[in-house]
Order: sequence, then structure tokens, then C-alpha cells
Amino acid sequence: MNVWITGANGFIARHLARELADRGHLVDGLGYGAPQDAEKKHWGYRCCLDGEIDASNLHALASTTRLPEIIYHLAGGASVGRSIAQPHEDFLRNVAATEQLLEWMRVIAPHCRLVTVSSAAVYGSVHQGPIAETARLDPMSPYGQHKRMMEQLCQSYADTFGVQSVVLRLFSVYGPTLRKQLLWDLCSRLQDGERKLVLGGTGDEIRDWTNVRDIARLLAIVPTYAIPGPYHVLNGGSGVGTSVAEIARYVVENWGDGLSIEFSGRIRAGDPTSLISDSSKLEALGFQWTTGLDAGVNEYVQWFKAR
Repeated sequence: MNVWITGANGFIARHLARELADRGHLVDGLGYGAPQDAEKKHWGYRCCLDGEIDASNLHALASTTRLPEIIYHLAGGASVGRSIAQPHEDFLRNVAATEQLLEWMRVIAPHCRLVTVSSAAVYGSVHQGPIAETARLDPMSPYGQHKRMMEQLCQSYADTFGVQSVVLRLFSVYGPTLRKQLLWDLCSRLQDGERKLVLGGTGDEIRDWTNVRDIARLLAIVPTYAIPGPYHVLNGGSGVGTSVAEIARYVVENWGDGLSIEFSGRIRAGDPTSLISDSSKLEALGFQWTTGLDAGVNEYVQWFKAR
């Protein structure tokens, strides 16, 4: 199939492109900082355009390749903190770009299927334990609100115009080449020589950690599932919760001896205490997670040291 990925140079997008190319698909991309030349080939892209998600760039990509059969929409903001600091920019990157893409699909590629990456941030902080797709949405940051708006746009275009869309709500995705968030911060500080790490929060915050290779494989096969209706939502989480303190311990154990961790107790605005997926829908579809957290964190530490 001919497949497009928006946000083509993003962390998950690169791994997805490689997965799709290895499965024999023709993969093209669009987004700011799109990979070029050798890097493009490494990740499996045939063609990449560098630019925002708008009609002119979508037309340009279609004229260079051909109309896609599936679009993976991974473009958008990916930081709670940045959305609080720059909410308008986050709105443009998440909501406005999604509307541009959906409108282009409605007019130019109505038979193309859309797989949109959303976030568990739409659930907010009101849930304890595994969260089902039907749970109440109560986002507590501009980032979470904008992801919810993205989902509403996808549902509106599905209900009104028949634009087929699957929304995958991702939880805490990690893996090699991720250059931000907790693992990157921990490894960077250890590399700088810190022996005692003081982290924000309590350490008891629970997250559902998933390896990027599993996520890429899940995204690649989602269109093959027999999912009813033009619009559907799936959680992209394993159902296993792990505390921030335990993740930090994994990193320290894989880094070396003589290191310690403490927590300040200060909670960052917009951060829920618990985000764990109810993975029963994915299990019913037959999806299985393959990368254990201990092995995955060790791989990340080794990649960081060798990069």
C-alpha cells in the first residue's frame, strides 16, 4: 500500500516508517524537519516533504507520489509543559493541523483511512487503575484538551462525511532515539556526572510504559483489524503500571554503581498521578506486547551511551 506519515521526523514516526517499509509498503512523509537523504533511506521513507500540514503541502506530496490509502497522523505537539507555556502554538500544531488534514481528505482522498495518534492525557487525573476507552474524559492541560479536540474533529468528519478514522490513545512511549522526557533527562544528568539525582514529584506517579517498537508494530497492523464503524478509539497501552521511582531505579541500575535517587515532592502542573490503560480491547483483537520494561530500559541506556 501507499502510506503517508505526518510528523515524519518524530520519534514514533521514524520507527513506524521503518516498520511499514519492512512490511513492503511505500512510505512517504510530511512534517517540519522531515528526514533527508541517507537518514530518509535509513528509516524507510521513499519521499519526505519538509513543511506544515496544510492543503498546499498535501497537494505537493500527492503530485510527487500518489494519493495514499492510509495516512498516519502523528504530527502535533507532544509536551504538557510546552502546551502550558505556549497554548496557542500547541492548538495550531494539534487541532488546526488536524482540521487541515481532514478537510483535504474529505475533498481529495475520501476513501483514504486515517490513523490518528492521540494521548492518554485526554483522561486527566480523575481515574485510578486501568482506564477503559469509554471512561470520562477530563484533560487537565492544554495539551490534553487539544488532543481531545483532535479526536472530536476525527469523529465529526467520520459521522458527517464518512472519513474513516481510528484514534489510538498512547500512554508513555519510550525507546532508542527518544531525546526528551524522563529517560533522556536521567541519562543526561548521569552523563554529566551527577551521583545523586533529585527528581520532581513523589516517585509514586504511575505510568503505562510501552516500547516504541511495539507501538510501531501496533500502528502498522491497526488498519488490518476488523473494527466496526467509520470511527473507533483504541487505547495504546499495555495495562501494566510502573512507578516513576521504579523507572529511575532501572536506569540507575543499568548505568553504574554508587548512584542515588530522591524526590522533591513537588508536583508539576498538568501531571496526573496515575495513567494506566485498560488493554482489554487490544487483547481481544489479538495484539501482544513483546518488549519487557527492564530489557527496554537497558536498551535505552546502552543506546544513550553509544550514540
